[in-house]
Amino acid sequence: MKIALIGYGKMGREIEKVALERGHEIVSVIDAGNPEDFDSPAFRSSAEVAIEFTCPEAAPANYWKCFERNIPVVAGTTGWLQHLDSVKKACAEKNRTFFYASNYSIGVNLFFAVNRYLAELMNRFPQYDVRMNEIHHIHKLDSPSGTGISLAEDILEQIDRKKQWKEGASGDAADLLIHSERQGEVPGIHEVIYESASDVIHLRHDAKNRQGFALGAVLAAEYTKGKTGFLTMNDMLNFKR
Repeated sequence: MKIALIGYGKMGREIEKVALERGHEIVSVIDAGNPEDFDSPAFRSSAEVAIEFTCPEAAPANYWKCFERNIPVVAGTTGWLQHLDSVKKACAEKNRTFFYASNYSIGVNLFFAVNRYLAELMNRFPQYDVRMNEIHHIHKLDSPSGTGISLAEDILEQIDRKKQWKEGASGDAADLLIHSERQGEVPGIHEVIYESASDVIHLRHDAKNRQGFALGAVLAAEYTKGKTGFLTMNDMLNFKR
């Protein structure tokens, strides 16, 4: 595939490396210093898909630029979900292609599936309270992370006694508490904890590096070929639950 990269930080470079290893071609690289390249022939006429990892403030405008040029988007930025409905509307009404995941790691998405199933089971055992911890590198802009919010929302869908998530160390019994830390260059650690008076159950995922995220993003780009609409990792991985 001919891939455009929007955002050329650490993730963009890792994606470039993985894409080239898988036999793809990088036809355009757009970063903060060259926004005019959205109008370049390499982007407008050559790119078959754009993979976007920038920042929450820039991401929505980048998506619309891709939509205007009818280029499918694989969106890796988090923290912009107040615009999600308009993106879904464009996919439905204008046949645009948009792949969104809060986390592109295959391992994290398996973790999501296990989290949903465990929460479904734990709904029947009110003696267990549930909370979450996450640790990310100091450059992470959003808190909680998109991954943390996805985990929390899946828990809230299954556990009736929890009504909303809340970032912090204290809250009401109906709050699902999320403790967020930012440390060094940690790629990402997420933990869901169920605790009763008798025992504790830990469900945890540790990312070792960025390679898993980059591979998942390139696999998502491959998956978009020939498809339209709003796509997710559940579509690509064919999770039934």
